[in-house]
Amino acid sequence: MNCEVVAVGTELLLGQIVDTNSSWIGEQLALAGIDCYLQVKVGDNRDRIATALRTALERSDAVIVCGGLGPTQDDITRDVIAEVMGVELVEDPEVIEKLHQMFGSRGRDMPMNNLRQAMVPVGASRIAQQPGTAPGLVCPIGDKVIFAVPGVPYEMQEMITGTVIPDLRARAGDTGVIRSRTLRTWGHSESGIAEMLADRLDELDRTGHATIAFLASGIEGLKVRVTAKAATAEEADAVVDAEVETVAAILDGYVFSKNDETMETVVLALLRERGLTLGLAESLTGGMIASRLVGVPGASDVLRGAVVSYASDVKFDVLGVPVGPVVTDECAAAMSEGACRVLDADVGLATTGVAGPAEQEGIAPGTVFFASTIDGVTETGMVRFPGDRERVRQFSVITVLDHLRRRLLAL
Repeated sequence: MNCEVVAVGTELLLGQIVDTNSSWIGEQLALAGIDCYLQVKVGDNRDRIATALRTALERSDAVIVCGGLGPTQDDITRDVIAEVMGVELVEDPEVIEKLHQMFGSRGRDMPMNNLRQAMVPVGASRIAQQPGTAPGLVCPIGDKVIFAVPGVPYEMQEMITGTVIPDLRARAGDTGVIRSRTLRTWGHSESGIAEMLADRLDELDRTGHATIAFLASGIEGLKVRVTAKAATAEEADAVVDAEVETVAAILDGYVFSKNDETMETVVLALLRERGLTLGLAESLTGGMIASRLVGVPGASDVLRGAVVSYASDVKFDVLGVPVGPVVTDECAAAMSEGACRVLDADVGLATTGVAGPAEQEGIAPGTVFFASTIDGVTETGMVRFPGDRERVRQFSVITVLDHLRRRLLAL
């Protein structure tokens, strides 16, 4: 089974929106064992969309077209699909009723433009999942098929996982069960992780027992995905679970999650398990650590608060840092200890440094000093990151949290 992805939207071609939908769909197809050799982007032009769909159908068994299902005049995907199918569009009364219910539940009247979304090509069926106003479509064309899904990511993802992938696997005659788990690592390069796993990868190539794939995910860490296929879900889960433990043992301390959890989720869980509270003092990161932590439900039972001590006098007056240079490990240590004192926290965590683009106090851009205080014992560290200001700050967040994670594991 070969499936092509066609992303619709002039904004994609102009660079106004990054096409993350196609990459996500490609990942899901790969996990399901469906080949995807081509992904195409096309603007909101009827003739060009029609050409893209016809060309895709000539070389692929199935096409997923993403976007252009909205209520406005430039949302023409459903019209073009009907043209390619050689059929008319007809109103679907069930869609109209659902649209009225959606708007009514929000206390709003439905604009008449939304009736465009109730138009369905003759012979097509609606995708059962419809979290938004745009219904997805399954459109058979001979022995091939076009799946139309909206461009809104959460709507698209629900339809892909709920209907499109199962339908494709059924068409491919695939009755096996595929299971996957993702480990997250930090502190080593993709090439370094691959080198550590080289012998295991060779073994899996020989046995076909499972597969391992790498995905560099920036500030989310390097992901290592383990996938297995078996006759039943229980058998597939057993293979994946065993392989995850093998991989984790090989990678040892670099793995911070075996279940695709974020670094902040892991750190909060460790603090909670140990009955510890956390106070932050952020300079270079400017509140980004606090923002990541409070994005996790239940963080309030661990996180006491944060002092964003960006100005030097705030470091001196609020946190009690001795007057002097503020881009040093001594400053980071005093900030961490000050966070414990000012916020009445068991654990302190602090950052200072030079995000760039210019050097500061003779320190090169990308230099980060950090410190943590646990039970009155303070440890410091220093790293230097390449890249622009935002990259330095983002990488600082996960690095500092990983530093704290390792200290908590040692308690």
